[in-house]
Amino acid sequence: MEIAVVGNSDFILGFRLAGVEKTVAAEDDASFTDAVTRLMADETVAILVIRGSDMGRLPERLQAELGESVRPTVVSIGGEVGGVSMREKIKRAVGVDLWK
Repeated sequence: MEIAVVGNSDFILGFRLAGVEKTVAAEDDASFTDAVTRLMADETVAILVIRGSDMGRLPERLQAELGESVRPTVVSIGGEVGGVSMREKIKRAVGVDLWK
C-alpha cells in the first residue's frame, strides 16, 4: 500500500523529498482531475494527499466521491476546505471516535 500525492509541482516537492514515490504534478484543472481519478482507481494507493484549496478545482461529483472514500483515504492538507475533517475520516475508517 502506498501514499500518493497530487498537486502542483511546488506542493508535491516536499513529499518527494520525504520519500513518497507516487507523486503526480498537475498544473491545470483537467490534468488535476485526470490524475485524481486515476489515483482513486489505483488499488495500490491507500492514502491520497491533496491540498485543501485544490478540492474546489474538481467536479462536484468527484468531490463528493473523495469525501466518502475510505480506500483510498483522501487527506486534504491546509484546512477542511471542500472536504471532511481528519477526525471524521478516521472515525469513518476505524468505526469509532478516537478523540472521545
